Amino acid sequence: MSEKKNLVVILGPTGVGKTELSLQVAEMLDAPILSADSRQVFRDLPVCTAAPTPQQLARAEHHFVGTKSLDESYSAAQFETDVLQFIAQSERQNFVLCGGSMMYLDAVCKGIDDMPQADPAIREQLRARFETEGLEPLLQQLRELDPVYCGQVDTRNPLRVIHGLEMCLTTGRPFSTFRTGQTKPRPFSICKIGLARTREELYRRIALRVQQMVGEGLEAETRNVYDRYADSLHAQLACVIRNPGPTQAQPIPNLQPVALNTVGLKEMLLYYEGIYSREQALERIVHNSQVYSKKQMTWFRRDSSIQWFDASETAEILSYLSRKIC
Repeated sequence: MSEKKNLVVILGPTGVGKTELSLQVAEMLDAPILSADSRQVFRDLPVCTAAPTPQQLARAEHHFVGTKSLDESYSAAQFETDVLQFIAQSERQNFVLCGGSMMYLDAVCKGIDDMPQADPAIREQLRARFETEGLEPLLQQLRELDPVYCGQVDTRNPLRVIHGLEMCLTTGRPFSTFRTGQTKPRPFSICKIGLARTREELYRRIALRVQQMVGEGLEAETRNVYDRYADSLHAQLACVIRNPGPTQAQPIPNLQPVALNTVGLKEMLLYYEGIYSREQALERIVHNSQVYSKKQMTWFRRDSSIQWFDASETAEILSYLSRKIC
């Protein structure tokens, strides 16, 4: 066995079956599992995020699961730092990185561009403007200062817009000029395993998973969150039509704190706010999960280093890893 440490990356779209495979790989390699799921890091959402169950947690050592409160911020850049530090300090030789959060996976495998520190005062000014003026004036300013980044960013996400704008104002140059996208060297070998299923099978699994979430306590979990943030949510959603008719399509803003936008949670919060019926909320969870799975696959297909398998080919995957890692 090589003295160099090994990182096995198990990735794929939501609902494809990454968790069970990660457990089998971890058991085979005597490796800890590092969760690359940007929502499983929040401790109050085990049902919404399909976090590992107590039984699954007992099968292998897990990290980056349920470590943050909903009010805490956590980023791909921080995840990169934390994972690299964990691997460097661990006496283990093998590690399993499992998840579907694209930026978290890339942060560990490829690295995030080094950025100058933003000015906290500018950030607070922009957040105050967002609270009083809304997102559009900030977005217009970002278009003027950095049209390249503005064309790339999710223009409905206040955090991303504010971050791009604060970097422009802090440095006096477009934020996009700092985004080189160059891959950083890593002191460990990386083996990426991608899991895939037919679209029909994946969508069926997603729909079944939502039913299971309901049976596992989705409503109690999300109601607890709603009760904590009800006043803030009502203010943020004041202009959104309640009980909309079938032709009343409307944009739903991104919520603050950002963890409230988790698929499964956000739709139920809108149900409790009277914007969706219960049936509509559950339908939107299925739909939004399917849309997200398509985005994930579009992102992953750009990475030629991924070795793809059908998610049912567990024996083939374990054999492949035993030859490559062991």
